[in-house]
Amino acid sequence: MQTSASFATRRTRRHDPASRLENAVIPAIARFIRGSLKPRTNGRKTIPLKDLQAMRMALLRCIDDCDSVSARRLNHQIIHAQTAQELWLLRNDAYQLISRQTSQAVAAERINALISSFQGWVEPSQLVRIK
Repeated sequence: MQTSASFATRRTRRHDPASRLENAVIPAIARFIRGSLKPRTNGRKTIPLKDLQAMRMALLRCIDDCDSVSARRLNHQIIHAQTAQELWLLRNDAYQLISRQTSQAVAAERINALISSFQGWVEPSQLVRIK
């Protein structure tokens, strides 16, 4: 039969905060040593500068024949956009500008032609054609 001293020792060892910490830290250290703790990434691919410039130039060509204060403002925004997402979001402004200067059909045609430039850099769910 167990003595009360051995039962008390075993009981306190199980509920000791230091042993809980030890039980949590040792497996974490083992995973770290094995390399299963990988550095976190933000999930975004870094776009090469030449691809970003190609997208920028395609968008600028779309509004090339537009001449107004709005066109110059959009031109400035396109030049200073730093990501493919920023450029893709500017396509709506380009559509509005082109449709005011020409027609909605021409604007839709030009904006839809941009989709191939942005494939692989913008979420596929956002690459929707204008009808």
